[in-house]
Amino acid sequence: MTRSRMFEEAAAAPQVAARLLAAEAQALARLGAELQQQPPQALLTVARGSSDHAAHYMAYLVMARLGRLVTSLPMSLVTLYRSRLQCQGLLALAFSQSGQSPDLVAPLRDLGARGARTLALVNDAASPLAQAAQGVLPLHAGAETSVAATKSFIAQLVAGAALVGAWEADRAFQDGLQALPQALEAAWALDWSAAVEALRGAERLYVIGRGTGLAVAMEAALKFKEVCGIHAEGYSGAEVQHGPMALVEDGFPMLVLAPRGPAQPGLLQLATQMRARGAKVLLAAPPGTPGAALPLLATAHEDLDPITIAQSFYRMVEALAHARGLDPDRPRHLAKVTRTE
Repeated sequence: MTRSRMFEEAAAAPQVAARLLAAEAQALARLGAELQQQPPQALLTVARGSSDHAAHYMAYLVMARLGRLVTSLPMSLVTLYRSRLQCQGLLALAFSQSGQSPDLVAPLRDLGARGARTLALVNDAASPLAQAAQGVLPLHAGAETSVAATKSFIAQLVAGAALVGAWEADRAFQDGLQALPQALEAAWALDWSAAVEALRGAERLYVIGRGTGLAVAMEAALKFKEVCGIHAEGYSGAEVQHGPMALVEDGFPMLVLAPRGPAQPGLLQLATQMRARGAKVLLAAPPGTPGAALPLLATAHEDLDPITIAQSFYRMVEALAHARGLDPDRPRHLAKVTRTE
């Protein structure tokens, strides 16, 4: 069978991660030193779609590891409502693969003009977004032609984590980052075929995560929609127990992502409760976890585990698209670059 562009690009993520970490080592060290010497009073992320999920992961790391609040910018505040945001002491971080969308470029330029420090984590270092930023952290993902972003999303996760690591200067976390390319290779080789069989005929689905893993749950839900035509929603293991629980009935499929960390016990408990209600639960957890159907790789640092979850998931969801008779490279009604205002 001919491999899709999505498959080939996702498979390249380990090489992308290695290239990014090597090429930007000095730039990251410099950024880390600057953040230590002049910490921002506030942080703001500017992103859409998969890139927003990557920004969410970095924001969680910043808040959990550095104790600093991070806000996600509602995009229309600047482009439609012309809000005059107060930007003194603000660090604004824009995430993008193409760097082309006006609703990223315009806010970042406006924030910089109002006194914010601005940094673009972007794959195209010559893009309008890169030009609008005061600093650029290139993703080094190379050309990505599949509509569904994969290797560029992994690169954004790695870049965000590397920035946090440089700022925090935690040696164990930084060593874990250096081991990520090998971990991504191992995660790509994990067998998630049980999910393909279980979800071949699914029409709707919940993807559940929490903490550092929530961003990957949201990304997974988006990919289920994009390439498989499944109405999937990503939820926190806490939030799903409110309104969304009303839809859970016998056979309702749920993918629960339960990597190591403080959120894991609650996610495992949720998986057990949902099985008791009749849900079809696919539990992704480290080998040896009771009830686990899909294996998760343990990286050198548990806060980096979500990055390898995304890699294992991408191989599965590409195979699921084929199993459902769909071309993962040609999602309906979608284009690679979305130019919203």
